[in-house]
Amino acid sequence: MTAVSRGIDRIEVTFDEPNLVANAGLLLVATLTVRLGLERLINTTVHLSGRVGGALPGRKVLTLVHALTAGGSHIDHAEILRSGATQAVLAHRVMAPSTLGTFLRAFTFGHVRQLDRVLGEALRRAWALGAGPGSGQLVMDLDSTICAVCGKDKHGAGYGYTKELGYHPLIATRAQTGEVLHVRMRKGAAATQRGAKRFVEELVARVRRAGATGELFMRFDSGFWSNTTLATLERLEVGYTMGVKMIKAVVSAVEGIEESAWTPIDYSVDGEAEVAECDYKGRRLIVRRTRLVGRQATLWPQWRHFAFVTDLDGKTADVDAFHRAHATVELAIRDLKEGAGLEHVPSGNFFANSAWLLCAALAHDLIRWTAMLGAITPDDKLTVARTVRTRFLSIPGRLVSRSGRPVLRTPLKWPWADAFERALDLLRGLPPVPV
Repeated sequence: MTAVSRGIDRIEVTFDEPNLVANAGLLLVATLTVRLGLERLINTTVHLSGRVGGALPGRKVLTLVHALTAGGSHIDHAEILRSGATQAVLAHRVMAPSTLGTFLRAFTFGHVRQLDRVLGEALRRAWALGAGPGSGQLVMDLDSTICAVCGKDKHGAGYGYTKELGYHPLIATRAQTGEVLHVRMRKGAAATQRGAKRFVEELVARVRRAGATGELFMRFDSGFWSNTTLATLERLEVGYTMGVKMIKAVVSAVEGIEESAWTPIDYSVDGEAEVAECDYKGRRLIVRRTRLVGRQATLWPQWRHFAFVTDLDGKTADVDAFHRAHATVELAIRDLKEGAGLEHVPSGNFFANSAWLLCAALAHDLIRWTAMLGAITPDDKLTVARTVRTRFLSIPGRLVSRSGRPVLRTPLKWPWADAFERALDLLRGLPPVPV
């Protein structure tokens, strides 16, 4: 046995320090939570009085949200907020996991819609503080995802087109930042376009109320293809690109494109791609065809076609590049799952899981608003929850009193100490929330 290992073996471990803070950086998120007035907002919007576990919803929702922000993925993970002096860096009382479970099971469809209004109002308040697009363009990506579950006791879980048991929520994100603008929990067997029309209408109304006064654009994959949704977008004057399925009528339209109309575009080293356009039922149809080249060409020798309809103007190649950027929605969804606890749905009750989804969306957005308003993430980079958590939230600390003033002592030579202090000053300097 080496001297080093003997030294490690001599370390005694005790869990008895009441002043330690497990995730001292939650002070940043909690500061923004206070500036947004979230606890009062939840208490005045979500009305669960008379239901078991329904009292004081503000502190219960924020307990869940802050636990998810700290990296939790189960209700029991709220216990990390009750360790040491961690509760002191939050602006609310932390509730026990058993209480939170009862609280979530108290939700009905109407209560879920109330909590959804909290997300919309929180978005308006955060954008009013400087996180919004203002009069600039707002690009929104809509997609659905699978929240997989194990076991058949989850109410509403089902097998969708992926043949995977779970739920199938709709999610709308802001392309520039990855913020979740709107979510809707759905049963696992729901088709992608189910509920899309109403979801789009609610989304447009929400971002307009939140202060987005500029042009609106939405991008969809082919799973959302629906004449009803297209008509809704045109009625609401929202620009769009929407993938279409290669059904017989679309294939016929593509086959009518002259060979000379195809324009090469930049693509991967092992492949080539060209774009062209034509008319399809009075709408602009842009088509991209791709194939492999070089040594791999025999695996994929023929052209494969991908098409979408759009009402946007501009060069074919530019509009195609804009539509392809829709793929970044997968990064936001992955971060919602891995960074804000949606990789797990905790309850056997559908509406409890719907409320959990909204808590996860709020935690996801709070991380991004903290990064934006605290100047943590550069404007040209997407915020990643795990990065923010590692650098700024999961800092160990010790809460002490110095001349009667509470002081949070954190590690010497922390690499991102200057950025943390600057972010805290910026967040504390935000004006009172516009109610």
